[in-house]
Amino acid sequence: MSLTLYQFPISHFCEKARWALDFKALDYTTKNLLPGQHVKVIRRLAAQSSVPVLEHEGRSIQGSEQILTYLDEKFPARKLTPVNSGEAQAALEWERYLDKEIGVHVRRYVYQTLLQHPSLVTGFFATGGPFWWRPWLRLIYPKLVTVMRKRMNINPATAAESKQRVLMALERLNDSVGDSGYLVGAGFSRADLTAAALLAPLFMPPQYGLNWPAALPEPLHSEVAALEPQLQWARDIYARYRGA
Repeated sequence: MSLTLYQFPISHFCEKARWALDFKALDYTTKNLLPGQHVKVIRRLAAQSSVPVLEHEGRSIQGSEQILTYLDEKFPARKLTPVNSGEAQAALEWERYLDKEIGVHVRRYVYQTLLQHPSLVTGFFATGGPFWWRPWLRLIYPKLVTVMRKRMNINPATAAESKQRVLMALERLNDSVGDSGYLVGAGFSRADLTAAALLAPLFMPPQYGLNWPAALPEPLHSEVAALEPQLQWARDIYARYRGA
């Protein structure tokens, strides 16, 4: 059994895949990629250039949702998809909603501020890479920022809109947690994992694997601090189920 995850360590969608692999106690290797240069590597494996991509037994599975589904099919122990068909459909619907309304919008909202701090971003992107990644990233940083802003549609107006989308998603999320403490049914599922993984950059858990700063730069720090009550459920799920 050879499992290889191609990823950006900073990516919260990659964190979804890492968490699923770790939750199932699977032995896997990570291949950390350099933004921009990752395209050649990923295009040899999959149709799109996005990460994460899981390689297993000659197959390439692209996208965090698809990876979670594949892992449940191939390694059914500690299933993340509920056994009950209705609950399974509900968990998938939650996951797709969270990918769109939290995953995409947390990324845009956070990067609007982070991209103004080159040393922080280059440190994140260079995590797990060879020594030359950091100076190389510093060299190409202006071009990298231009490309990222264009591809992810990051600007002050879209970031403000994304912040509101995250706030609305957080309200729906917290209102929907049942008496069980979970989004679907009576146990931990891919819905809970997705929510906590995609929100994790806002509360910076050590298990994520990044060397987080003591505090996010402003205005993120103050804005995220005000969200702490809405983030508590996700923080608790992360603490209970993410492990070391």
